Amino acid sequence: MKRIAIIGAGPGGLASAMILAAKGYDVHVYEKQSYVGGRNGHFSLGDYTFDIGPTFLSMPQIMEEIFEMSGRNVHDYMDLKELSPMYELQFDGKRVPMYREREKMLDVISEHFPGNEAGYENFMHDTREKMQALMPLLQTKHNKLTDYMSKRALKALPKLSLGKSVYDVLSDYFTDERLKIAFTFQAKYLGMSPWECPGAFSILSYMEHEWGVFHPIGGVNQLSKAMAKVTEEHGGKIHLNEGVQKINVSGKEITGLVLDSGETVKADEYIINADFAEAMTRLVDDGVLRRHSKEKLEKKKFSCSTFMIYVGLDKKYDMPHHTILFAEDYQNNVNEMTKDLVLSDEPSIYIHNASVTDPTLAPEGHSAVYILAPVPNNYSEIDWDDKQETFKSLIYDEIEKKTGFTDIRSHVVEEKVLTPKQWQTDHFVHQGATFSLGHQLSQMMYFRPHNRFQELDHCWLVGGGTHPGSGLPTILESARITTGWIREEEVQPI
Repeated sequence: MKRIAIIGAGPGGLASAMILAAKGYDVHVYEKQSYVGGRNGHFSLGDYTFDIGPTFLSMPQIMEEIFEMSGRNVHDYMDLKELSPMYELQFDGKRVPMYREREKMLDVISEHFPGNEAGYENFMHDTREKMQALMPLLQTKHNKLTDYMSKRALKALPKLSLGKSVYDVLSDYFTDERLKIAFTFQAKYLGMSPWECPGAFSILSYMEHEWGVFHPIGGVNQLSKAMAKVTEEHGGKIHLNEGVQKINVSGKEITGLVLDSGETVKADEYIINADFAEAMTRLVDDGVLRRHSKEKLEKKKFSCSTFMIYVGLDKKYDMPHHTILFAEDYQNNVNEMTKDLVLSDEPSIYIHNASVTDPTLAPEGHSAVYILAPVPNNYSEIDWDDKQETFKSLIYDEIEKKTGFTDIRSHVVEEKVLTPKQWQTDHFVHQGATFSLGHQLSQMMYFRPHNRFQELDHCWLVGGGTHPGSGLPTILESARITTGWIREEEVQPI
């Protein structure tokens, strides 16, 4: 069988490796870091364990199907716990739990947002139909403009909410501004503003309310570890601490990968799972690419970044697994992050308190807490060496003032901060744009870098920078599309 070389052991690369190794391909994954997972990896501070990036799983059926394609049952490798409530939202001191269970959610709406119960029912009904129309588009390759004339595309077109933002769509269902935010903040999963994110992505909140939110014991990094294990069980090789320094190209043909060690490796097919823009600007010589040259990439729209604080605490807090604290003027906060490219005086903050669910992450009576504030990416030219401590203090101030974590600073045992600068320098994320290319309609489906890369032969893309986009479920779909396409290419016409 063909030899497959995969650049990067992120979830897209590992899912591809797992599927192809199970089909008998000679698979080699080259990873610069000492661990698998990329942004879906983990690290430890003393006795505390943290996910680097994603902190929950949704649409578990996609993960289950990917493992089935590899001849495995994901539940033999991961212990998934469904969270109820899924998360708690905080508006002006009010704590609002959000549930997957319909009756509980209706009770919450009746208590906090009376008069919007029918809007919730209508949203779930209408978006279920939208999801059924859109899923075939998100699970199918897009390499020709004529794809938009296919039956599946024409069927989905009326459901795309063209010309509307996610916020516009939810305004059709809800009258209370806080409830609109509760069903539109998920645009942040794409690093975008709800007031700009295409209305089709109203499916993001629907996905959570329809299928739930899950935590794997040990953290979401367990998904990457499980895929790496299955890859190796099928004979695939994962080379840690062996990053790719350069992609050698002659014409449109890749002639080999130069590793950081100086060794050159060759393959029949190459899959790029590195951050797309970073790979195109760092791994390929100037002048090789036209459509995705450095100059053209600089004109693309990229997602926001995130400011991270990971803290090990010698205390457990009676707070939910997930808490989201919204700025009082949330729209202004989002505009500062995505348009003005400045730091907010009142940031919105996400707090991941997984130790209330998972005893493996910290010593007994302690907590491993993950704090995230969306911030501008590095196109903002913010001097993080100068701003880091001030912004960290602001985040702690907001948390202690507005949430149940009233004395968090006095219980810190371990602490690590990750700024947009470090996302770029330490994790090789282009301009620190944590969620990759933006998801404007001009950068979706056919208009996103194709899974079979247009500019290099025998070259394929997986991950958040290609179709269908960012987020673990869609990244897994990118691997399913790409590996299916590679295998399809094996079938020669008679």
